[in-house]
Parts: sequence; C-alpha cells; structure tokens
Amino acid sequence: MSSTNSEDLYIIARENMVKTQLLKRDIADKRVLEAFRKVPRHLFVPVDNRSNAYEDCPLPIGFGQTISQPLMVALMTQLLHLKGNEKVLEIGTGSGYQAAILAELCRDVYTIECIKELSDLASDILFSLEYKNIHVKTGDGYSGWPEEAPFDAIIITCAPEYVPPPLFEQLKIGGRLIVPLGPQHKIQSLTIFLKDESGISEKYEGGCFFVPMKGMVENN
Repeated sequence: MSSTNSEDLYIIARENMVKTQLLKRDIADKRVLEAFRKVPRHLFVPVDNRSNAYEDCPLPIGFGQTISQPLMVALMTQLLHLKGNEKVLEIGTGSGYQAAILAELCRDVYTIECIKELSDLASDILFSLEYKNIHVKTGDGYSGWPEEAPFDAIIITCAPEYVPPPLFEQLKIGGRLIVPLGPQHKIQSLTIFLKDESGISEKYEGGCFFVPMKGMVENN
C-alpha cells in the first residue's frame, strides 16, 4: 500500500473516531473536535500497534505507560475550556499526543515526563510535526515548572492520590487543574479544581483509570 493511500485511511479513521467516539459522547467543543481531526494519533503509537491507533481504548506505549483512550483525552481537554491564548502545564507527557492536542488549542504547552526514553521519543515526534509551542522537559512532575509559572491551566495525565502542592501554587487565579485522583488498580476520580481569590474548589467529573503518578508524590 502506498504512503498516500495509508494517509488517506488514517484521515478516514480520524474522522470516524470523532463521529463515533466523541460526538456521540458529549464532546461538543468545536475547537477540540477539530484538533482531534488534525492531530495524527497513529504517529504517537508504536509502529507495531498503529492499526489500532484510532480504536476506542488506551494503548501501550512502552515502559508500563499508555496513550489514553481518545474519549478521555477529549473529555479532559474540553473540561479545561481553552480559548486560545493560555499557557498550559501538562504532567505526564507520555507519547506526546495530549500535548499535541493542547498545542492546537492554546498559546504554549509545557509538558514534563519522568521517563527519559518517553520524553525523548515524544520530543522527536513533536519536532517532526513542527510544533513550535510545545516545550518538553524530563523530570519529576511533582515540582511542576516553577520557572514558567503561573499557568492558566494544568492537566495531570497520570493518577496521584493527592495533588502536589506546588501545582496549586503554579496555577493562576481563575485557572483550572484537572487530574485523575486515586490509587492504582481502583476506579479513580476525574476531578477539576478551580482556583479563585477565595481559594480552591473542586468538582467530580466521573470515574476513570490511569497509570499512577511516579516520583516524589509516591513518597510524601
């Protein structure tokens, strides 16, 4: 099969993903939907599993990590209510797919991955796709990225049992933080935290399953 035909099939698969997995399940933000139509999810999946890249499920990306189910990526993104001029921090780069989706919707994405091999792979893919507004760092997400704070939004794509305090500190007044909270191997709570002048409030958005957050959060 020629590369042109392959790309055409991936375009069809992306559109089918949007229609059957997102539009039918309460993903209504037009900008989010367009980002999912544009970003080539298959490039963020290992070559031997690319035929499954647009399926309605998470997929392994190596090192005990996964690329999340498209619906979960879309839901978390939609809940951030991005308008286009935001500065967003992501904890858990993984394959880089979530960062690419965010980059289509905001001004700058700062993303941290604790596994160097994944960080390097994601950097290479994002560079090949010519994203200029994504900044990747290898490190422990517990401490966030204080040099670039404050952030309009923070998204944690792995599951801690509590939100590291530095991340709340790095969130702007009026900002949103979304995170799956809870232990591994149990249903976790997808939670939105809102920061205003009076403090932090939270809202439960449903159950989910994510790989655990690593690093200092495990030991504190």
